[in-house]
Amino acid sequence: MDRRQQKTRIAIYEALTKLLKKKKFEELTVQDIIDEANIGRSTFYSHFETKDQLLEEMCREMFEHVFSHDLTPESGHDFSGGHKGIADRLTHVLYHIKEHKENISAILGGESEQTFVRYFREFLEDAFDDVLTHMNSGVPDDFRRQFIIGSFVETVKWWIGTGLELVPEEVVMNYIAMLGRI
Repeated sequence: MDRRQQKTRIAIYEALTKLLKKKKFEELTVQDIIDEANIGRSTFYSHFETKDQLLEEMCREMFEHVFSHDLTPESGHDFSGGHKGIADRLTHVLYHIKEHKENISAILGGESEQTFVRYFREFLEDAFDDVLTHMNSGVPDDFRRQFIIGSFVETVKWWIGTGLELVPEEVVMNYIAMLGRI
């Protein structure tokens, strides 16, 4: 992708981000996004076939960054120093969710929630993979995987619903403590 295409893509992402602060994803039209990004219809469609594809791409790119194994220091939090444990990885995820809480809140609670949760679950499976492989609980692997990942997704949805009152470290600490008690 050349610089011009990158700038256009950033403008489209920023437009969607700005619009999500005002409306739910389902209420948005491609025209809303085009108007906010100040681009032509053909330009939008040269990058994305639908607004749903735009949302999918945003989720995929966000999760690729958050779940990357090669992290760089970021303002507000730094997990680049070799923190590879599951608690650190989940805390890093929660910091990003907190930073994008308005967008994620707009996505959750509507039809777009399925897209977000699907990508979130896929990336969580990779994050939990080493933990799940070494866990000997006496239950089938697929059940254990579903329980641990599903309960974390629901914990995150609950946390967002409470207005992110707890800091990310507390959420992860409580989540891991609950897993140990089951």
